[in-house]
Amino acid sequence: MTAPVTTTVETSTAAGTADGDLLARARQQVLEEGRGLGEQDVLAVLRLPDETLTDLLALAHEVRLRWCGPEVEVEGIISLKTGGCPEDCHFCSQSGRFDSPVRSAWLDIPSLVDAAKATAATGATEFCIVAAVRGPDARLMAQIREGVAAIRAAVDINVACSLGMLTQEQVDELADLGVHRYNHNLETARSYFPQVVTTHSWEERWETCELVRAAGMELCCGAIIGVGETLEQRAELAAQLAALEPDEVPLNFLNPRPGTPFGDLPPVEAREALRTIAAFRLALPRTILRYAGGREITLGDLDVQGMQGGINAVIVGNYLTTLGKNPDGDLAMLAELRMPIKSLQATL
Repeated sequence: MTAPVTTTVETSTAAGTADGDLLARARQQVLEEGRGLGEQDVLAVLRLPDETLTDLLALAHEVRLRWCGPEVEVEGIISLKTGGCPEDCHFCSQSGRFDSPVRSAWLDIPSLVDAAKATAATGATEFCIVAAVRGPDARLMAQIREGVAAIRAAVDINVACSLGMLTQEQVDELADLGVHRYNHNLETARSYFPQVVTTHSWEERWETCELVRAAGMELCCGAIIGVGETLEQRAELAAQLAALEPDEVPLNFLNPRPGTPFGDLPPVEAREALRTIAAFRLALPRTILRYAGGREITLGDLDVQGMQGGINAVIVGNYLTTLGKNPDGDLAMLAELRMPIKSLQATL
């Protein structure tokens, strides 16, 4: 009866040593040298047991402080065009292909400016205009021209856009308008993408991201976690994002939406979400890593641990079709953690 016990103890000890070696190697490579972990090491981090989570989050926080600094970037987002999207992203209630409660609607320019002012009043430095489209048509580009000009005339805030896939001409026009940052998420790993979207390809998304970077705009490119991908595919995605070198990576966690193909998937478990945050920080030591959609349902009050585990940016207020936290709650959390909000001057 003693042999199995001895074997278990030895196995446990060996596993603990291996976990410690991984964290020690990550400390040297990422914290000391500033080089992100590769795909296989990211996968190993994603597989770490819960007993190592405290040490893992502490290391990720050290990495964030060393290579990004203590400041937190705050952003608000607004949907200029909601719903009626022709694409079939299986997690998204804005797709016109699914029987979801979201209906197509457009926001007028005065409302857009009011939203920008309200966002700036929270201390945010970034205001992102989002449209549920495959890519912008002439009508949408005209509204973006008018909207960006009106916002810049009314309030001091960086303007970002998320308008789907772009042509070279559209990228050049957005850059000329003074759009500070463009968001276009890879969403998931290349190998898993066809299980998430069928109406366009992962490669098309990548091409838009490369156009944005080449035009001199900052690139925001992130992920949605918990759409049925494996840990191997999650590590693959982290490596692909690292290769793309975006300025910002928003991490969304699936908030299952009624009527969508992924509406019945379970939310990501909190410890798994925190481990994922830390793993992405260790893969992307110098990148803005932003809390985005789904953190409320996935983490609840544990989102504080993510702020101390690699996150250095937040979206305040509501998301596109789901409710977020009250901005005052996020600002109070940052004040309690003594994390300064990044100033606008530092981002212009």
